[in-house]
Amino acid sequence: MKHLSYKRILAAVLSAALLWMMTVTAFAAGGLEMSTDYPGMTAKAGDDLTYSLDFSNTSGAGASVSLSVTDIPEGWSGYFTGAGNTISRVYVRPGDNASLATFNLQIPDDAQEGTYTVTLNAAGGSMSSSLELELVLDEEEIGEGGLTTQYAQQEGSADTSFTFTTTLTNNSATEQTYSLSANAPSGWMVSFKPSGESTQVAAVTVDPRGSQALNVTVTPPVGIAAGDYTIPISAISSTENLSSELTVVITGSYELDLSTPSGRLSFDASANKESAVTLSLINNGNVDLQNINLTSSAPTNWTVTFSESTIDVLEAGATKEVTAYITPAKDAMSGDYVTVLTASNSETSDTAEFRVSVKTDTIWGVVGILIIVAALCGLGYVFRKYGRR
Repeated sequence: MKHLSYKRILAAVLSAALLWMMTVTAFAAGGLEMSTDYPGMTAKAGDDLTYSLDFSNTSGAGASVSLSVTDIPEGWSGYFTGAGNTISRVYVRPGDNASLATFNLQIPDDAQEGTYTVTLNAAGGSMSSSLELELVLDEEEIGEGGLTTQYAQQEGSADTSFTFTTTLTNNSATEQTYSLSANAPSGWMVSFKPSGESTQVAAVTVDPRGSQALNVTVTPPVGIAAGDYTIPISAISSTENLSSELTVVITGSYELDLSTPSGRLSFDASANKESAVTLSLINNGNVDLQNINLTSSAPTNWTVTFSESTIDVLEAGATKEVTAYITPAKDAMSGDYVTVLTASNSETSDTAEFRVSVKTDTIWGVVGILIIVAALCGLGYVFRKYGRR
């Protein structure tokens, strides 16, 4: 019975010793893993890439780990950084250590299209871990960004502001800040705004392999002649000089002026009497104006007519005189009134606001005085005849 107990005790001791030795061996043989979220990437010749490195330590104790590049294509270069400095070792605490270091990879400008492998190694004591990075280079050249416009040619009148939708593309592997500018003809205004925003900008920052939509507003100067105009635009960063051209087709300048030959916009009138006002219509644009209509807005019960209510053609730079006949209402009281006259066609319009001073006729004032005098005389007669009774 005692002999059996000794055997059981010895077996338990041997099992514990074996378990301890297996645990120690496991800690000594492994426990370190180096990884990155994107071990496979597509890149271009000349790119500078960065990999965020994570470390997992399951050994149960912290360790100082050396970092090295064990395999890299000829002409390529790479180095490790941490906290903004170049490093060769990291201290890996037990557990997970996210983004503990960064590997920086520089691809030469003359690298050929193909698939490449870079191998990294981390080692500390008896622990080690390797990480294989795969790079696929395509045939696109370095710095091949883009500045493109969906509709690069627009057409309109001289008083139109033209808005172009332009896309700025950064094809490099690094963030780029682009300075925006335009080489427009003298007197033209060009502004850049990020799509969906109201703030005018002179530069924008674009993410790696990213793009930025821009609204480019082009405003021609007053009185610009009809014709085709080219506006070069550019986006310049430290590594790229991107350019494009916008085209504006000016179909003409439409401008109509409605006034009087003297410029005076007031006159006197009498109730229920017609007054003639000479109007001056001037085509200040550079194209002929077709089908100009004359209309009015006057006080209630007033009438306004024109010697010509429609002008078929008014040549560029020409002036035409038209007479407006304005009749105040028969019950219009003395005072100042406003009458608005408008000349318009499908391209342009103008209005003139007239101040009309209505005055009561003198004869009616005399009649009123006579009536008052007659009334007073009648009252005096009544008092003289019946007052003493």
